[in-house]
Amino acid sequence: MSLDLPVRLRRLRRTPQLRSLFAEVSVTPGDLVQPYFIVPGKGQKAETRPGVGLWQLSPDMLREEVQQLAKGGVGGVMLFGVPDHKRDDGKGLEKQMAPLEAAVKEAKAAAPDLPLFADVCLCAYTTHGHCGLVKGNEIVNDESVAVLSEMAVLLAKWGCDFVCPSDMMDGRIAAMRKALDEAGQQNTSILSYAIKMASAFYGPFREAAHSAPSFGDRKSYQMPAHNRREARRELLADVAEGADALLVKPAMTNLDLIRDAREVTDVPLFAYQVSGEYAMMRAAGDAGLIDFERAVDESLVSIKRAGADVIVSYAARTMARK
Repeated sequence: MSLDLPVRLRRLRRTPQLRSLFAEVSVTPGDLVQPYFIVPGKGQKAETRPGVGLWQLSPDMLREEVQQLAKGGVGGVMLFGVPDHKRDDGKGLEKQMAPLEAAVKEAKAAAPDLPLFADVCLCAYTTHGHCGLVKGNEIVNDESVAVLSEMAVLLAKWGCDFVCPSDMMDGRIAAMRKALDEAGQQNTSILSYAIKMASAFYGPFREAAHSAPSFGDRKSYQMPAHNRREARRELLADVAEGADALLVKPAMTNLDLIRDAREVTDVPLFAYQVSGEYAMMRAAGDAGLIDFERAVDESLVSIKRAGADVIVSYAARTMARK
């Protein structure tokens, strides 16, 4: 029996070569940014849990990692500081960030042209683990923005290409841009965490960064996952304030918001495949429920297909080494 069909879409899927030729979306290491957690000391290099892709490194151990990533064609590296002491007044930042300063210099020495991103947030630097300063039980906005701007200027002076505010305070992008420009750092870009949900998928990250909140939660500043229109307002506000690029986090649970962002702005768009998303696939792979590598590849394709230009992912290191 032969059906009389004017169109047979399977003709374009017959062979691997045809499927590759007609692939509408592809993900390469150049589309990915690898995160690292910078800890004090020397000779420190450990994965927080086997296979989850979250690496804590002392600054001296970052050089070899960055060299291998650059050789493998990865798109960039994102650094998160994990200080050895915490304080809640926003003072003494430069001392707290000393390991991060050393890491920035190591990364730039290893691969000067590899884009370097650094997180701007207070969660790892405070005893309470919130992303801004706290008065009583309130996370205060304007005072937090002043400290975050100071942090951004330090990172820019040390050599970061992108400062990446992940705190979700109102008005931080405009304040940060002003502070950077006044400090002579006009060429430092701002990658804004424009849409960051108060998500259940950050657990492994908070373990690696020692940044879990000691009281309450982050719902008064991070976004509720229920609100699509509010997410659009957030990203448009950051564009108006001068963000050079935008980031959506988590990626896999917000594919619709990535598509919305792509349709309402031409600003470069990042998405963060967060620690819980990656670890969930790893756990399912270890349990024999899925093919882990295929699942990661499919997830990255779906994020890029939704509209992301760049993906921050713990898979970048593995892809680059391949």
